[in-house]
Amino acid sequence: MDAALDAHLLHTVADGVATVVISHPAKRNAMTAAMWRALPELVAGLADDPAVRVLVLTGAGPTFCAGADISSLTGEPDAAGAEDPRGLAVAAEEALAAFPKPTLAAIRGFCVGGGSQLAAACDLRFAEEGASFGVTPAKLGIVYPASSTRRLASLVGPAWAKYLLYSAELVDAGTALRAGFLNELLPAGRLDERVTEFARILATRSQLTQAAAKEFADGRTDRDAYWEDQAAGSADTAEGVAAFLERRTPRFTWTP
Repeated sequence: MDAALDAHLLHTVADGVATVVISHPAKRNAMTAAMWRALPELVAGLADDPAVRVLVLTGAGPTFCAGADISSLTGEPDAAGAEDPRGLAVAAEEALAAFPKPTLAAIRGFCVGGGSQLAAACDLRFAEEGASFGVTPAKLGIVYPASSTRRLASLVGPAWAKYLLYSAELVDAGTALRAGFLNELLPAGRLDERVTEFARILATRSQLTQAAAKEFADGRTDRDAYWEDQAAGSADTAEGVAAFLERRTPRFTWTP
């Protein structure tokens, strides 16, 4: 079978959690041009789904994503201005970063190149012991996109971003945790359980709080008044306080 025909983005929605699975087993879940192209549309559809409160991105089998499938990204745009396939990864990354609800990358095995790019675009990153991380454009003579470089530096700081980008070396999960790339590092066999548990916690929390916090933490500065108005017009605060006093689970109603 042609490996490209076995390359897919799969997704399910259950209990408020959308799970997107990178599946390209023949090449350690490397992203083909078609997969990069499909991700923004998939993410946009999930963002519009009121049943989705959290998005989890993961890889099929023992690997998160080994990067871009280079063989599918070697074409050049034609004279008529066809889409440059090398820009597809940035478009996919930006679509994931712009997802208006919490996003979490669940990582095992290799998270390299474009895989690290996608993981960095998520709000949170949980990994299993044994995972490996690398940002590898220096092995190919590629200038890493400015937006991706800045996002990486905002996560791990300039010194670690330079270490990863200059060397293109892989680091282990413990190093990625210390650098600030990871939020949690789980023992082998515990990743799925912990991600499921945490995603369900996120799905019960106020989407008003989460949406505002996401924009503020990502550095957006032009919507402070908007969020003040949203808070003033929302019943979430009253519901949260009442639920706390009544010792029950809150039923938050604000939606993006």
